[in-house]
Amino acid sequence: MTLGEMITAGAKEFADRPALKFKGRTWPYKELDEQANKVANGLKRLGIGKGDRVGLLMLNSSYFVISYFAIVKLGAIVVPVNVMFKAEELIYQLNDAGVSALITAPLFMPLVTLAQPQIVSLKYIVVQDLEQDYSAVGTVSMQSMLKNESGSLDLDYAVSSDDVAVLLYTSGTTGNPKGAMITHHNMLANAAATKEATASGYPDSTVCVLPMFHSFAWTACVLLPLTYGGLVIILESFSPQTSLRTIVEEKATIFAGVPTMYSVLLQVPNVNPADFAHLRLAYSGGAACPVELSRKFKEKFGIQIFEGYGLSECSPVCTTNPYYGERKPGSIGVPIPGVEVKIVDEKGNEVPRNTPGELCFKGPNVMKGYWNRPEATAEALKDGWMHSGDIGYMDEEGYIFIMDRKKDLVIVGGLNVYPREIEEVLYTNPKVAEAAVVGVADDLRGEIVKAFVVLKEGETATERELIKYCQERLANYKLPKVVEFRDALPKNSTGKILKRELV
Repeated sequence: MTLGEMITAGAKEFADRPALKFKGRTWPYKELDEQANKVANGLKRLGIGKGDRVGLLMLNSSYFVISYFAIVKLGAIVVPVNVMFKAEELIYQLNDAGVSALITAPLFMPLVTLAQPQIVSLKYIVVQDLEQDYSAVGTVSMQSMLKNESGSLDLDYAVSSDDVAVLLYTSGTTGNPKGAMITHHNMLANAAATKEATASGYPDSTVCVLPMFHSFAWTACVLLPLTYGGLVIILESFSPQTSLRTIVEEKATIFAGVPTMYSVLLQVPNVNPADFAHLRLAYSGGAACPVELSRKFKEKFGIQIFEGYGLSECSPVCTTNPYYGERKPGSIGVPIPGVEVKIVDEKGNEVPRNTPGELCFKGPNVMKGYWNRPEATAEALKDGWMHSGDIGYMDEEGYIFIMDRKKDLVIVGGLNVYPREIEEVLYTNPKVAEAAVVGVADDLRGEIVKAFVVLKEGETATERELIKYCQERLANYKLPKVVEFRDALPKNSTGKILKRELV
């Protein structure tokens, strides 16, 4: 099955059931499919077809979802774009993917107009609502497509489940971002396995506030509920008060966020846990969730954060804590159905239980490879195993614990120091709101540990005070030698702390 076939089947099976809710309006499954067909016909009229790449630059909205399905119905490839990109980043990604068209909203047209002359292959810009004339060449109105095109789609070629559906660009922690080639089958297999792992199904309703251009948001919050006839409640962007109010008013059963979102939600005053009794799943991914944060969230809201793990190259979900059964604090859980995991040393040999090594994954969710990057593909994919670059271990019961990114490892005088361990200690300090630990060069030890700390509002602390706090809980070689206080830490659009900007 392809993504297009999935949404068409949903239109037949769940015709009048609400699929999307955005800004007070609902889209039944039948209308979602019809509108996707209309936009697909509009793109087809522009010459977009199988294998063509189409950029998608929008805030969360029903139109993002409609556009996504329109693209994949044609057998074209979605290239989701980070809404925080500046012109240079946009130019790089769209040139790397070789996009023929870009679907966007008026909000982004000043950026797109600036970048367009340097995007070699870009022929058409489809604007959600053409409120004015833009200087950009080839602008087309999506509203005219929705008004004038046919609600049924006929193609004279086949789209296969093994065709690439999306290029998910990695965050570029090493070198330029690379596009992970994810197929229709990759995504649907991942959604089905995650559904089983999280015991999801109708009548679950999911709040989607994570940015849809991110693979975690798309798979967990959009694609997954649409496979079983669930409702996706779309929020344009994250606001703690709006998110909590939406969960309560809509009686949502599933919410997904990243740890920094949960940290901000904790700061909202006057919360009544009884208001959230219907919320059965508060899913966390995108970054490691500090144990102390999870404890405080359960204390305040009465809900245990359900931690999982994934990476763009795996569509993205790889592991979750069991929905039924023990959930271990600090663990990313066990592999989802159909996914295998092994943990290897630097020579590629599997390590014993409770021994740190690199996490590797194999299964129907693993990408085809990186777009136009055969060498990078060969390095990451070895005998079908995706090498994650993350260091972790598996305990005797098969639960996996992430220790750190391989590249974030700090080596102090020949001893391995895992920044997350120090961050976990700092998060237990009642004065600390956020913490990030990195290694910095040192002539004597090779590297030393440096901590960046954001204090809670109204709190004060000294460098010496926090080092002493760590000293009571950690071996001396792991201690931060420097603590730098910041008003805020740099984050990407999903709230993940960007350590590379701190080094």
